[in-house]
Amino acid sequence: MSAAPRPNSTRLAILIPFAIVTLIWGSTWIVITGQLGVVPPTWSVTYRFLLGGAAMLAFAAATRQRLALDARGIGFAALLGLLQFALNFNFVYRAELHVTSGLVAVVFALLLVPNALLSRIFLAQKMGRQLLVGSAIAMAGVALLFTHEIRNDPSGGGTVYLGIGLTLLGVLSASVANVMQATGTAGRYPMVPMLGWAMLIGALADGVFAWITTGPPVFDPRPAYIAGLLYLGIVASAVAFPLYFGVLRVIGPAKAAYSSVIIPVLAMLLSTVFEGYRWSLLAGAGAVLAGAGLVLALKARRPAR
Repeated sequence: MSAAPRPNSTRLAILIPFAIVTLIWGSTWIVITGQLGVVPPTWSVTYRFLLGGAAMLAFAAATRQRLALDARGIGFAALLGLLQFALNFNFVYRAELHVTSGLVAVVFALLLVPNALLSRIFLAQKMGRQLLVGSAIAMAGVALLFTHEIRNDPSGGGTVYLGIGLTLLGVLSASVANVMQATGTAGRYPMVPMLGWAMLIGALADGVFAWITTGPPVFDPRPAYIAGLLYLGIVASAVAFPLYFGVLRVIGPAKAAYSSVIIPVLAMLLSTVFEGYRWSLLAGAGAVLAGAGLVLALKARRPAR
């Protein structure tokens, strides 16, 4: 009797891009803080996705991929752009005005929950026992990380809850966009051109909103701001999103969302190096549980695609 094949989520073709995306996005929380201050958050979001979308379409053109989308494709790209690249990131950037980047990263780890629920409702993807157990362990780790961050957050009162609320709105927007990427409609179009147009449409919505709410464009010419913008636009957007959505289409939104579970741990490790972050027993235990849940969940054979 032959051994059962390994689940897709433990194959190197999935684990390698999954690891790359997690490493990239684990670093963005620190970089985003450098995008706030002189430039209003929505203009920073606008510049990021103008750069990312243009880079993706340039790559698609250079590799001779079809750039044109039909009416259905444009509509899909517009909705994806509004949810993923306008609402999601505007909520996240504004949340970091009120609470620490570490706390925002921890709250965003809850992406696993709506991804799993929406996948069950719209994609009929059930979570098997092993995936449920892994999710429970990971969420326990997230809860410990959250408790640690909320205790150490320097802001207080309603400011903390406002930041958390904005982050949760970003989580919901991102979750709907995640599930959209697992539908048959998304699979009908080449990914890079589709995401490129979605980013540009999202950037257009960002720009309109920015102009209405904060006035004409503002730009920060400091090298640190420009370097951060290039990293966020090219590496964290044009490179990371195709890798992430490629993984998501194979293993499903629930498992793909585990990148958001491990990202806070990476963000804290980077903060240890660059910001003098000090680990506590609570944070360490949370990181261990999050990692254990990740390993257990990725080995699960469900949800079946």
